[in-house]
Parts: sequence; C-alpha cells; structure tokens
Amino acid sequence: MNPHQRLDQALRELEATLKAADLWRVEQPSAKALASQQPFCVDSMELPQWLRYVFVARLDALVEAQAPLPASCSVAPAAEVYLRQAQVPAHHLLLVVKAIERVDLVVTEN
Repeated sequence: MNPHQRLDQALRELEATLKAADLWRVEQPSAKALASQQPFCVDSMELPQWLRYVFVARLDALVEAQAPLPASCSVAPAAEVYLRQAQVPAHHLLLVVKAIERVDLVVTEN
C-alpha cells in the first residue's frame, strides 16, 4: 500500500470515529473562519470543525491529486487538549489522530 492509500485509509477511520463520537455533524465554518492564521484556527472554530473542514479536506485533496504529502503533522496535542477541556469521551479519536501522525507520509522522489 502506498503512502496516499495509507493516508486515505487513516482519514476514513478518522471520519468514522468523528461520526461515532457525534463530532462530524458540525456547522460549515464561514470563509472568515477558514481564513484564520492561528494554528488549528483556534480563534475561529472548534477542533471538530477544523478536523473536518480543514485537516481532512486538505489531506483528502492531496490524496486525490496524488500530490506530495506533508513530512509530518502534530495534531494529537491539540486534540488531546480539546477533548480534555470539552470533556468529550472520545479516546479512540485521539488514537486515530496519533495513527495518522505515524503514517509514513513522506513520498520520496526517485
């Protein structure tokens, strides 16, 4: 399985996990919210919105285009803080985010 396929599989797991935790049905953020310059758009949206409309959407676009993938990502710390503060019992969500971070995403050019 190539990196794009592994990432796609991990993203589908994240989507299913967000749905199971009732965190997928979140309002579409406004253009202004999406234009945030803050990490994870913390000033304009909740983490589930960011995961669905920014993180998953951008990575899905890279997978679809078979474009170069990021060398790394560090979403788990933000997810852990959000889940703790929001008192959301979604431990599996954190595990899935960590799994995405561990996916070997680097595509080397030959």
